[in-house]
Parts: sequence; structure tokens; C-alpha cells
Amino acid sequence: MLKKMGEAVARVARKVNETVESGSDTLDLAECKLVSFPVGVYKVLRDVTDQIHLITLANNELKSLTSKFMTTFCQLRELRLEGNFLHRLPNEVSTLQHLKAIDLSRNQFRDFPEQLTTLPALETISLEENYIVDVPVEKLATMPALRSVNLRFNPLSSEVRVIAPPLIKFNMLVSPEGARPPPP
Repeated sequence: MLKKMGEAVARVARKVNETVESGSDTLDLAECKLVSFPVGVYKVLRDVTDQIHLITLANNELKSLTSKFMTTFCQLRELRLEGNFLHRLPNEVSTLQHLKAIDLSRNQFRDFPEQLTTLPALETISLEENYIVDVPVEKLATMPALRSVNLRFNPLSSEVRVIAPPLIKFNMLVSPEGARPPPP
């Protein structure tokens, strides 16, 4: 157990160091068994946070993200959080004014994260395979850059399915009512 934990920590450290040393605009911490964003990473990346435009934290065990994460990486263009245990986003997600794409697929969202509707550059939202019933269609309809919202395999209300099409100018991907995702 300790050996596996040590390997996971070493993997995170290696990936963070690669980002700093290469001057990359990407931080990829996917599949690192993270239960939270490592606090030490903020210190290591403090001189390069403004140049990081893509963070991948996919397929970890995250239950939440902190407001510090959002305000530290406020220059993000893309945030990939699919395959975690997230059920809400901090209000500070509204500081991600340059964010173009967010992937929250395969998490635990029961409510649509409405803070996303305040992001002017956001083009793509993926919330596939969550537990969302209601969607703020009117707010989404006013988002200037929005092109696609993926809500497949969510138990959307019939009201959302009826109201949305005439109001929206973006692609809203939904599954047939009652459809289930394929087994992993």
C-alpha cells in the first residue's frame, strides 16, 4: 500500500516538474489517484500559473476543488475533470474568464453548475453521465460563445427536453429518455 502511494506521489511530482521545466501550457495529472489537488503543487507552479492553459485531472478520486484552485489558475482555457466524484464547483469558477471548455463527465452532479453560465468565453460544457434533472436553459441561451452542451445519460426532465430546442442556438446533446450508459 505504501509503495503504491509513494509511486503515485512520485508520478505527480514528475508530471509537475515536467510542466515547469518544459514551459508547457499543460498540466496533466490524470489517473494519479488524487483525492484533492496537492497543495505543494501551487508552490512549485507559482511562477508559471499564468501560462498554464490546460489542466487535466481526469479519472482521479476528487470530491471537490477549492476556490484557491480556481483563482490560482485563472488563465485556464480548458479544464478536464471527467471521471471523479465532484458534485459541485466552487463559486470562484467564475474567475475563469478565459475558459473555453470544461469536461465534468462521469461525476456526481445532481444540479447543473450554474456558475458556468457566467463565463463569457465558454464554448463547450460536457456533463455526460451525471444525475442532472434540470438545466438553466434560459441562462445557457444567453451565453455568447456557447456551442455545445453534452448532457447525455442524465435523467433530464421532460420539461427541459421540450423547452430547450426552441430557445437555444447551440448543440445540446441528450440521450433518449430512459437511456442508460454502456457498461465500462
